Amino acid sequence: MNEIEILLRSPATLALLVSNVVISIAAFNNAKLVDQLLYDIGRMRRNKEWYRAVTSGFIHGDPFHLFMNMLALYFMGPYLEFTTGTFGFLVIYFAALLAGSAWTYMDHFRDMNYKALGASGAVSGITTAAAVFYPFAEIRLFFALPMPLGVFALCYIVFSAWASRSNMRDGIGHGAHLGGALAGIAIVCLFWPEAPQGAWEQFMATLPTSL
Repeated sequence: MNEIEILLRSPATLALLVSNVVISIAAFNNAKLVDQLLYDIGRMRRNKEWYRAVTSGFIHGDPFHLFMNMLALYFMGPYLEFTTGTFGFLVIYFAALLAGSAWTYMDHFRDMNYKALGASGAVSGITTAAAVFYPFAEIRLFFALPMPLGVFALCYIVFSAWASRSNMRDGIGHGAHLGGALAGIAIVCLFWPEAPQGAWEQFMATLPTSL
């Protein structure tokens, strides 16, 4: 099966792709809708609008932001959903989304003006969860550099942790990336403990044996 056929057999991935695209496009030229769904520390603390931890994951800052998140979901989502089942996939997706929001809150709870949006936390969790199941699956970084998915996931977590701790002001929610990525691994280890064991065995099998 090609990617399109696999996607059509992955109802949760397909539904999330469609909902993210539709809601994000609707919000691009609708400031009121963005204001209602945005991750807003001030409103969350003052008005207890905790729903924003989820709704903010369905809007994006611009078409490129939307494209990159949906591209990763398009490639990773169907294979992970096939492996874990639709319910398991949804658990990973929304656990990662909430973990990313929680990490962002811990990083910025003193900043009442902090705002964020995007599905990056959830997509980070999908990516790292897929890496546990398929650590040696090849991806192409920047569409050119071949790299095992497990190596990419490890580098992604290390960089996100460093960027989050250094408080980089680059407009990227590194805390959300880190929280989502760690949640993806944690959920897989909790509910599919054979997956990290299998990943470790695959890694050990790649090491040269002593003579």
